Amino acid sequence: MSADNEIIHKLMQELRRGTITIGVLSQLKEKQYGYSLVTLLEEKGVQVEPGTLYPLLRRLESQGLLQSEWDTNEARPRKYYVLSETGQNVYDTLCLEWKNIVTSMDILMEEGK
Repeated sequence: MSADNEIIHKLMQELRRGTITIGVLSQLKEKQYGYSLVTLLEEKGVQVEPGTLYPLLRRLESQGLLQSEWDTNEARPRKYYVLSETGQNVYDTLCLEWKNIVTSMDILMEEGK
């Protein structure tokens, strides 16, 4: 990999890492378990490795943004996650901030042409 490509790769990783949380929160208005969430995000063009997702889900739960429950009715137990009320409020705030950032970045990028 050339030096330029390596720099671009690292910067793209940083950019994606900053957006994964809002992407995950956006999909948890209805209950999802980890693998279903990976699949759902992937279908919508957001690649998230399970090794990234599961620690994120645990962190969001410990912060009170998610609620979880185990479903043991299936052949293998699954832990389902859903936004808590606090999580919904945080998600709504992040969406507003995201829109402000996108608007500002659009202006900056247009000026930079």
